Amino acid sequence: MSLHIAICDDEKKQTAELEKTLISILDNQTLDYEISIFHTGEALCKSMENGMVYHLIFLDIAFAKGAINGVEVGKLIRNTYRNNLVSIVYMSWEMQYSMQLFEIRPFNFLIKPLDPSRIKDVVLTYLQIAETRRGDFTYKIGHSTCKTQAKDIVYFKSQGRKVIMFLADGSNVEFYGNLKGVYQQLQLYDFISIHASYLVNYDYIAGMTADKLALTTGMESLPISKTKSMDVREAYVAIMDKRRV
Repeated sequence: MSLHIAICDDEKKQTAELEKTLISILDNQTLDYEISIFHTGEALCKSMENGMVYHLIFLDIAFAKGAINGVEVGKLIRNTYRNNLVSIVYMSWEMQYSMQLFEIRPFNFLIKPLDPSRIKDVVLTYLQIAETRRGDFTYKIGHSTCKTQAKDIVYFKSQGRKVIMFLADGSNVEFYGNLKGVYQQLQLYDFISIHASYLVNYDYIAGMTADKLALTTGMESLPISKTKSMDVREAYVAIMDKRRV
């Protein structure tokens, strides 16, 4: 497993201490990792616009006067860059930003000065979840056995004897099967059955009402069946609680 972390904070002392703590944690893990440092939100955004992919971002909220703040950076990542898989850990001296961060779906929120034990909890929880996301979904097309990583699947739609798999890159794949068999493979990877015809990856859920579910990818909303409405909400909250540090 390879892990690319970004730290974005204009407080250089805090940044250096965080980097040192991350190195001490990650050196004890069997993985390759790289840590990139940024002191402005603009610099982080420019790096992502140039194609850099980060798995975990430690992002300060309040930067120097006149600079783009962490909330705006988070909105750019989610809404403009359409990056819904990177995990964002916000950092601040205050708790007042919690409601502003809701739509960005942060992985966690750390209060400064940063506690090394809390940083370790965040990193180890992230690694555990990342390992789950790496699971493969196996299916057949004709006589060929195919595999797709669970993290790349947005949702499945049942259509007669076929299942259509919709992927994060906008493509879709059709194969013969049923959602019951698909769910048996993917229930450990945080997929939620919202309807007799739909199975959705938790990572791509932007929000829901009593009868509709919105996706982070900009795809059309999906129906939630009346009989499953309560179960869907309970499953969503259970996954959220499981992932909370």
